[in-house]
Amino acid sequence: MLISSTVADERLTTAHRAKLAYVYVRQSSVNQVRQHQESTELQYRLVDRAIGLGWPPERVQVIDEDLGKSGAGGVDRHGFQKLIAEIGLGNAGLVVSLDASRLARNNRDWHQLLELCSVFGVLIADGERLYDPRAYHDRLLLGLSGIMSEAELHQLRMRLHQGERQKAARGELRLPLPAGLAYDRAGTIVLNPDEEVRARLHLVFAKFRELQSARRVMRYLDRNGLSLPVRPLLGPSPHEIVWRAPDSTRVLNILQNPAYAGAYVYGRRQKDPSRCRPGSLTGTVKVAIADWAVCLHAAHPGYISWEEFMANQGRLADNVCRYEAGHSGVPRKGAALLQGIAVCGRCGRRMSMRYTGPNADYPVYCCRSDRDQQGSAMCQEVRALAVDALVERMVLDALVPDQIEIALAAAGQLGRRAVSSSASGRFAWSAPATRPSALGASMTP
Repeated sequence: MLISSTVADERLTTAHRAKLAYVYVRQSSVNQVRQHQESTELQYRLVDRAIGLGWPPERVQVIDEDLGKSGAGGVDRHGFQKLIAEIGLGNAGLVVSLDASRLARNNRDWHQLLELCSVFGVLIADGERLYDPRAYHDRLLLGLSGIMSEAELHQLRMRLHQGERQKAARGELRLPLPAGLAYDRAGTIVLNPDEEVRARLHLVFAKFRELQSARRVMRYLDRNGLSLPVRPLLGPSPHEIVWRAPDSTRVLNILQNPAYAGAYVYGRRQKDPSRCRPGSLTGTVKVAIADWAVCLHAAHPGYISWEEFMANQGRLADNVCRYEAGHSGVPRKGAALLQGIAVCGRCGRRMSMRYTGPNADYPVYCCRSDRDQQGSAMCQEVRALAVDALVERMVLDALVPDQIEIALAAAGQLGRRAVSSSASGRFAWSAPATRPSALGASMTP
């Protein structure tokens, strides 16, 4: 309620009226600006409040650049920054706002405003009374108003989140669906009725079973001119399917989405203020599968089973070259036995590969981290043939008791590869699922 007072206040002086009065207007979202126009109009009427306190109309300025922006912090509020600048320049004698929540919903901005107003002798007025930040009791009341404003926002968020979490636990919260799924008229999740979308997604999962790498799947799609279906999350609803060129991110989004395994999942990401980007309140990070808040298996039809989904996540994690975490990386072609797992005996860092000779068929292990990072000389390099021969003898000596079984298993694997290659009409190289990480022994020059 806006209560104008015409009674002279002893805190108002000629020095205050010699400066400008600023009326700050803010609404938290665009929907509030559109739907709650009475609140916006009430804030604009605060100009009459400033005039009633003795300011001429031409010396009352309205700052409304922050309409549609939250006061919780993390968002650039140009209007609030302008108000702070005017106070710091000594141009303001009065700041008028409907209440403390309009000026700020976080104590950092609120107390910054109070401190500047106290230093430069600026009065603060709301719809009911006038405050002097230099006076102890007024400063106490203003501080409590800011704390209550922030606490009120926290309570609202907590209630909304609890209701959302309870609804998600029953699998009734309507979540955005990927391109391969859709809601029918009854609100049930079904496979996308578009046959081309379903066929393309089945192809992605089938190729990942064959190639075991998201990047290889992306390259296969790119070579064959095959696009991927994407459902944009921005824009008016309902969101139509669009086709985009394949890239690693889009392939990973398909392989890592549990909805394609028929699971209803809530809480895949959580807020992380340290990753906040300009223009957003908070950033988000991925949550481990074991820590998902809600995960209901077989909640709706899917393209793969949950067991295959978990196997895919393990394969994707192993494809990241992090040997310290036990990830072997993606198997690659090459003549060297220890490529990717050889460790430098001098500095302990991972060694890379290069090939020499007239036909570039002689592998060499190189430790070039110093050269790449600091521009200094290469740490060392070792020709691979002699090292590989020594490692081969060590491995064969360790496997002598099981040589017959290993030979039979290798012969059977080669036979299956030959049959698979003849069936597809071309040679398909397939690397073993695991590599002997125990062979990554340190080498000395």
